[in-house]
Amino acid sequence: MQAGNAFYRRQEDLPQEAAVFPLTAALLLPGGRMPLNIFEPRYLEMVDAALASTRLIGMIQPRLDGALREDGEPELCETGCLGRITSFAETGDGRYLVSLQGICRFRVTEELPVRTPYRRCRLMPFLADLDEDKGAERVDRAALLKCFRSYLEANGLEADWDNISRAENATLVNALSMMSPYGAAEKQALLEAPDLKTRAETLIAITEMSLARERDDFSSSLQ
Repeated sequence: MQAGNAFYRRQEDLPQEAAVFPLTAALLLPGGRMPLNIFEPRYLEMVDAALASTRLIGMIQPRLDGALREDGEPELCETGCLGRITSFAETGDGRYLVSLQGICRFRVTEELPVRTPYRRCRLMPFLADLDEDKGAERVDRAALLKCFRSYLEANGLEADWDNISRAENATLVNALSMMSPYGAAEKQALLEAPDLKTRAETLIAITEMSLARERDDFSSSLQ
């Protein structure tokens, strides 16, 4: 896995702990790119610290049941994705515009006591994610594209099919998963899918259910 100028090939290339950024319905996947608009002081400090060290940040969702810690901060999902800052800009009004490139998913083994305003966790990385194309040949590309086309048509949207047709399976599955307009539970299911084939099947199932609901809502509105 390459992210920016860095290569991540084995466990020794990855940190044992990292700062985490809890963000609802945000999905970062290996190889994917996520733009972030950072404005909260604690996360501005987090980005400063990351830039001064490994440039790595863990993206993770707050727990889906809304559970809170004693201090009022949300409990975290068990699984997130480690990303490297590959682009950084200051806006002049106190914000940072950051781009993260996904490296690998991780499981939180422990949240660490910290003095910083942002949170840090001990991580267990999913090392199989470092092989970007592992299992890509098992993806049902035709079914995925058919489902994606149906979604676009139902919502009056267009896509750059030339670029889509040239995309490798891993890039296609992860990019479509990240850009999908679904909620926190669906995004977490896509993140936790054990492999690319399962992630593609999960995305197809979620999209088909969404299209079915839209058809039912349309039919109800005509009655």
